[in-house]
Amino acid sequence: MAKTVLITDDTAFMRMTLRNVIEKHGYEVVGEAGDGKEAVELYKELKPDMVTMDITMPRMDGITAIKEIMKIDPNAKIIVCSAMGQKPMVIEALSAGAKDFLVKPFDAERVVESLRKIGA
Repeated sequence: MAKTVLITDDTAFMRMTLRNVIEKHGYEVVGEAGDGKEAVELYKELKPDMVTMDITMPRMDGITAIKEIMKIDPNAKIIVCSAMGQKPMVIEALSAGAKDFLVKPFDAERVVESLRKIGA
């Protein structure tokens, strides 16, 4: 059975781009969230194997969403995807519980490599 992924990004274009890469490599996208609050709600409902999480979003940012998801499931596998390549944010996301970090614009192979690494 294919590993399931929840995509979180406030831009529809980025969600579509990620969906195309993820599905092309045999993963199943079970949901898409436009902000952190929606991601937390969908995580509870869908229980995906992995989550891609943007950092800068309306309503609830990615780091807060990571912390909320980790409260629900301490074993959650979250990959942060953000254009903000600032080191402090990367460190904060990883210390909040994210397993990997991708910088936008990302390379499709790097996305797949990250999914394989954390989803093994």
